[in-house]
Amino acid sequence: MDCLREIQGKQAHDPIFIEKMNTSASWRCICVPGPLIVGAGPSGLATAACLKEKGVPSVVLERSNCIASLWQLKTYDRLRLHLPKQFCELPLMGFPTDFPTYPIKQQFVDYLEAYAREFDIKPRFNETVSQAEYDATLGFWRVKSVGVNGKGTEYVCRWLVVATGENAEAVMPEMEGMGEFGGDIRHTSLYKSGEEFRGKRVLVVGCGNSGMEVCLDLCNHNARPSLVVRDTVHVLPREMLGLSTFGLSMWLLKWLPIRFVDRLLLIVTWLMLGDTARIGLDRPRLGPLELKNLSGKTPVLDVGTLANIKSGDIKVCPSIKRLKRHAVEFVNGKTENFDAIILATGYKSNVPSWLKEREMFSEKDGYPRRPFPNGWKGESGLYAVGFTKRGLLGTSMDARRIAEDIERCWKHEAKHRMAFTRSLLQQPSSDSSS
Repeated sequence: MDCLREIQGKQAHDPIFIEKMNTSASWRCICVPGPLIVGAGPSGLATAACLKEKGVPSVVLERSNCIASLWQLKTYDRLRLHLPKQFCELPLMGFPTDFPTYPIKQQFVDYLEAYAREFDIKPRFNETVSQAEYDATLGFWRVKSVGVNGKGTEYVCRWLVVATGENAEAVMPEMEGMGEFGGDIRHTSLYKSGEEFRGKRVLVVGCGNSGMEVCLDLCNHNARPSLVVRDTVHVLPREMLGLSTFGLSMWLLKWLPIRFVDRLLLIVTWLMLGDTARIGLDRPRLGPLELKNLSGKTPVLDVGTLANIKSGDIKVCPSIKRLKRHAVEFVNGKTENFDAIILATGYKSNVPSWLKEREMFSEKDGYPRRPFPNGWKGESGLYAVGFTKRGLLGTSMDARRIAEDIERCWKHEAKHRMAFTRSLLQQPSSDSSS
């Protein structure tokens, strides 16, 4: 569809459009013939590739200077995929056969860069979307972005794909006394290695996969870590019965009810890891898979942290009451000294800060209101990818659905354009002789 001509045609009949499209000389306007994708992480890349395979062009905007900026810029050095590679590959292209079962951070980044090259995906980097709003009069989305030089661009598009994902912004909890502590307080997005904490007393807040792994990394660098466990948590071995725990779970769910699979997983876990409640890790009442389905809370896959907790190299602590000068007071009344605090408190969606839309996305948490698997499509050409709380498998499912849906619209409009062009060609020329 010739987006520019359609808009200009509408503008010609209503001067209000001209005023809306040219409110400031510092803004340039670009009409996008296909979908506009916000975010060049795995979700955005997967969607662009699926669209490309169907012959639909797209434009990808990325606020950082590289693809997969979370992986490249905000993850610790020892990170590797927690699930086997076959569950983490994007549509249309698998991992290299020589990659290990659990690829390391750099291997995953290499895979994503090769993926972008394979499908000729060239995001527009350093473009931060400040606002996106549907213009019902125009029938298009108007997306404003700001570059590093402060120059603004307004993109006008028929379809908008939100691919900023679940991990757009670091969650920084407020704790009483943060200004008084005096030591290093940082989110895991700024943590690279335990080397700089060698010999130091470090408190890690959060007992998810990141918190557990950061504690292990600190141990390996001869730091003295403690782990704040504020809630119940399911810890499972990464592998059981010679198979990956995740892969085994997926296979069992094909034949057995989820609660039965949960019981089986917990029995094998108890035999392999023992009673985690004895070391301060109480389990939730719901099983790990059922809890994941209902709340999105992912079980921890142990890669060695539990052994260090059992040996006393990692100390488990209750919730924090307040911070003091190089010390932390816990809710049980005890106070201990620490040199640094690492916040493994996760990430959140930032969609409500820039998307001016209230029907599809919740203003409270920035997630689609409709639960999986129905949260990928909204109204007026709005889509979401990477918000399923089901990792890269969920991302791949969303990307394929979105591409198929947009392809149908694209082909339908192309058919009408072709019919219109054919009718013009068949009209007799006005200066033809009789």
